[in-house]
Amino acid sequence: MTTYLIIALVSYLLGSIPFGYILVRIFLKQDIRATGSGNIGATNVGRTGHKGLAIATLILDALKGAAAVIVALLQPEALAWAQLYADTRMTDPTPPPFPASVLVGASLAGLCAVLGHMFPPWLRFRGGKGVATGVGAFLLLAPKAVGVALLLFLLIIAVTRYVSLGSMVAAALFPVFAWIFGSSEYPPIVVVFMGVTTLLIILKHHANIRRLIAGTESKLGAKPNIPPPQQMEKQA
Repeated sequence: MTTYLIIALVSYLLGSIPFGYILVRIFLKQDIRATGSGNIGATNVGRTGHKGLAIATLILDALKGAAAVIVALLQPEALAWAQLYADTRMTDPTPPPFPASVLVGASLAGLCAVLGHMFPPWLRFRGGKGVATGVGAFLLLAPKAVGVALLLFLLIIAVTRYVSLGSMVAAALFPVFAWIFGSSEYPPIVVVFMGVTTLLIILKHHANIRRLIAGTESKLGAKPNIPPPQQMEKQA
């Protein structure tokens, strides 16, 4: 239990690093929260007109999710598994079962990293939507499922030009893909953690859902039809 608590705390703190906010503050001397939707993620950073900063934000947000999972994978049980596999692979190339407790800790790390991105204490718990951080985290645990979800994401964007719709549909189906491709490997709680993570990501898109229903959601490449953050707060 203590190990899981440490993993949760470290992962939350890693996820809470607001790279979008930091990059825009350093290079543009601006507060990204005063731009577009007020979100600190890569999509809103792109609305500054600096695509390089948006790409850097996307990569760094994904890497912090991956870093959280890597830290969780460095448990003694995982290291013992690696040593056992190294000792036996010459006589038996089939790897031994990976420790279930490590998978649980790694999936918990992914969830907590996304929570850190969504609710960073440094920005009064107002962060991003967690898509890139979730992708970076779960790419290490369920690469096939993430790959299929990313293909679905790109397909939906190609057809509809709605990034938010692609994100939500891909997130909603990701736990299903993870179960299909890894049902024999993952303890049920791992898929539950994945499901909770994707549910949080979808809930974080509540403003996008309202705009999609109203027909006012911005399409990829179009000028965003989003009021300034201050006006959004008054409307809420």
